[in-house]
Amino acid sequence: MKVTNIPFMAMRKIVAVFSITLILISLGSLATKGLQFGLDFTGGTLVEVAYDEAPNLDDVRSLLRSNGYDDVVVQNFGSTTDVVVRMANSYTATLGDEVLLTLQNHGSNEVSLQRSEFVGAQVGEELREQGGLGMLLALAIVMIYVAVRFQFKFSLASVAALVHDVIITLGFFSIFEVEFDLTVLAALLAVVGYSLNDTIVVCDRIRENFRIMRDTEPYDLVNESINQTLGRTLITSLTTLFVLVVLFVAGGEAIHNFSMALLVGIVIGTYSSVFVAANLLLAMDVKREDLVPAPKAELEDDLP
Repeated sequence: MKVTNIPFMAMRKIVAVFSITLILISLGSLATKGLQFGLDFTGGTLVEVAYDEAPNLDDVRSLLRSNGYDDVVVQNFGSTTDVVVRMANSYTATLGDEVLLTLQNHGSNEVSLQRSEFVGAQVGEELREQGGLGMLLALAIVMIYVAVRFQFKFSLASVAALVHDVIITLGFFSIFEVEFDLTVLAALLAVVGYSLNDTIVVCDRIRENFRIMRDTEPYDLVNESINQTLGRTLITSLTTLFVLVVLFVAGGEAIHNFSMALLVGIVIGTYSSVFVAANLLLAMDVKREDLVPAPKAELEDDLP
């Protein structure tokens, strides 16, 4: 594959301003608006029903709201005849039967109850805390791994790039008020793994080039390393995005937010692998001596 010669690091100051702006906007939205937590985190009731013919979801929503069921989310689940009704902050053992009776009495379609389950508010709060701790634990393990595998500067740059990706993805969900549930949290953890993989590829090439290109300045070496891995990065990202676009468009509402989180996260993760991690390495003054031990004085004359 032909190696490009794009001056990525010449744009590092503009990119730094762009990333900082996105992070500040995301943090501002998270601080003021917060996240629209789903049933998994807030507590509430989930009722799944099956129709003999595909219903109009807007009619189902209007029917439930007119019968006193507020904060209702109605979605297809798996097929157009299977419908999931989510009601936040409402949970009783008989609520599923009550919703079923309401739907049966105000429609021509036959409706049957598939399942009814509820999550208490305390359980939802525990899931929020455990999800946050899981994310922090993943970042800590990544930091330790990269520090052992490469070097501490690479560890800081990699984790900072991952935090950058997570904050911006969370900010997207906060700004556009998209529901945040366990599937989105799972997508965020997947984004961490995906972005780390891309970043590790770039870091590994930088390390190898420090050993090979001994007379090259770090600025030029980092730029050359990004160009050498750019083809692989773009092919991986594009093939992944093709699949996610299909899931987002045709996967149904059950995985709509999951695929959306992955789409946003992978776009941001690809961007951070190319720009953010490498930019931070230069900001921390990475150099050959950080990775390659200095030769002993008596051997210096023997080096080519």
